[in-house]
Amino acid sequence: MAKYPIFLELEGRRVVVIGGGTVAVRKAQTLLDSGARLVVVAENIDKMMTAFCTNKNAELIKSKYEKSYLTAAMLAIAATNDHQLNKQIYKDCQELEILCNVVDEPELCDFFVPAVVKRGNLQIAIGTRGNYPAYAGHIRKKLEAIFTEQHGEFLEVLEKIRLKIIEEVPEQNKRKIILGKLCDDNSFEYFIRNGSEKWQTYANELIL
Repeated sequence: MAKYPIFLELEGRRVVVIGGGTVAVRKAQTLLDSGARLVVVAENIDKMMTAFCTNKNAELIKSKYEKSYLTAAMLAIAATNDHQLNKQIYKDCQELEILCNVVDEPELCDFFVPAVVKRGNLQIAIGTRGNYPAYAGHIRKKLEAIFTEQHGEFLEVLEKIRLKIIEEVPEQNKRKIILGKLCDDNSFEYFIRNGSEKWQTYANELIL
């Protein structure tokens, strides 16, 4: 069955990671970068995890896993090397209606974490339904060569001009035509050749 792809707003939301090793550290880093209110639960917490979470919006709980730690969480990630414990975490999440991802066990996942190409506010996610993460990583490397930091910079100026167009162009069809021209390949190439200021002049001429 096809999966429903989304970009999830985690700012200030409680997210629980069970596990304190290298894999858990990677998950924690991504979650904190997304603004989540992180809770890490593990009997043994890697020094790297402790260092990374210091002075961040994160709570480290050195303890055996208990279902109560999931309370009020938006989602949970099980990153332990104990299959039975992972199954229990998944079962508890189902009972509490909390989205759960068990690392490297697709059958115990409500969602899959994609490989991501990030260029400023531009994010491109690649998923394989958790079945072959290495292939998603391979595709990511190919896309990273195509989409550069300049694409992120281009999106930044597009975001600003879009707001101006919405304010100054009342006719919906005209707005659609202008927005289409500004985000096409010719517009991007003009931006690369001439820089942000000249591109904005070009964009303003289209609005008039």
